[in-house]
Amino acid sequence: MNKLDITFSALSDSTRRAILAQLRAGEKSLSELAEPFNMTQSAVSKHVRVLTEAGLTTMEKRGRTRHCSLNPMAMIDAAHWLDEYREMWMSSFENLGSYFAGIDIQNNDGNQN
Repeated sequence: MNKLDITFSALSDSTRRAILAQLRAGEKSLSELAEPFNMTQSAVSKHVRVLTEAGLTTMEKRGRTRHCSLNPMAMIDAAHWLDEYREMWMSSFENLGSYFAGIDIQNNDGNQN
């Protein structure tokens, strides 16, 4: 798989996205990441491993505790790919807005029903 496929595959799971959301506030231990979920620390560790393999997080072991941090730079390629589609949608919305503005003008002039 290419880098973009790996990134989107890692992001496809809601638990992994929730883990990333937690990490936006800063580094957390695996036990801290597991707290909001109804799953074992081992299960959360598997999700974090997928995120780390995708480059979205980094893991550091300090003593017996593993700490996880967000690596937002890993999402740059995905963000650029999505931006191309955002531009397309924004253009479509602008065209749609112009279309509806034209209908309103025609209705106000009495030219159309």
